[in-house]
Amino acid sequence: MLHVLTRPKIKDQKPNPMQNELKIGLVGLDTSHVVAFTKLLNDSSSEYHVPGGTIVAAFPGGSPDFDLSINRVEGFTSQLRDEYGIEILDSPEAVAQKCDAVFLTAVDGRAHLELFSRIAPLGKPTFIDKPFTVSSADAKAIVELAREYNVPIMSCSSLRYAQPVSDLFAQVSREEIRSVDACGPMALQESQNNIFWYGIHTVEMLFAAMGKGCEQVYAAPGDGYELLTGVWKDGRVGSVRGDHAAQLKFNLTLYTTAGAKSADAYTHAKPPYAGLLERVLPFLQGGESPIDIEETLEIMRFIEAANESRESGVPVKL
Repeated sequence: MLHVLTRPKIKDQKPNPMQNELKIGLVGLDTSHVVAFTKLLNDSSSEYHVPGGTIVAAFPGGSPDFDLSINRVEGFTSQLRDEYGIEILDSPEAVAQKCDAVFLTAVDGRAHLELFSRIAPLGKPTFIDKPFTVSSADAKAIVELAREYNVPIMSCSSLRYAQPVSDLFAQVSREEIRSVDACGPMALQESQNNIFWYGIHTVEMLFAAMGKGCEQVYAAPGDGYELLTGVWKDGRVGSVRGDHAAQLKFNLTLYTTAGAKSADAYTHAKPPYAGLLERVLPFLQGGESPIDIEETLEIMRFIEAANESRESGVPVKL
């Protein structure tokens, strides 16, 4: 079993503003996430400011064969440099050398293994933005590198920590959950292994509720929709409904022993990125990741198996 060495857990898992403020670096400036993260961390006047770390340096990166990456790099790079004074460096290694911790934010999941392999030897705790990778093989390779260099790593979608979702989980225990439905936008990108591109968000919500233990998944592609059905080893069933046209909002419904309970992920003023950073900062400050890396690996295999199922038309074992 793959295992990343962990560190003592911070009891309340909240950012500690009294601790020395971390210098954080960004690797990959081809996503709007980098601006959202920088505003929440660097701007203390922001309503949902998250203390404990400041982004100070970044490497632009970008994938020349992926328009949604390379065509956005220049704009986000200029914004971070001109509005926030972020130092732009010429390599991932330079960013890791300058900083206490790294956000690997490249939007192209295919690039994550290569980029992580360059910064892992420097041993800096790393948050890898969604998706962790776009294949199980790359995911396992990253975990092996993290283990080799004793690098703490964490990865997830911000939807896992959207405030309405967190409030929903506060109402029930996992033991009460019998089944789960998650739905939301699911645009497909062939270069990003289809469901990995945007399906990661709804799948993360599903696993946040269900936990590890999925044995098989069946994907039924429809006219503008995807329906993924996972069966867990204890008999529970969880589903993901994805909308190619982005008309569905992110929603999570828990079917519990006390009835159904639902949450719309974006019905709170607090941005999901803030909820995410409130979990990432304690991890970067020396705490344990709130997400078992084995769960992250299972999520990658779930999506990979769903892609296989939508092609073959039959259920696929994880």
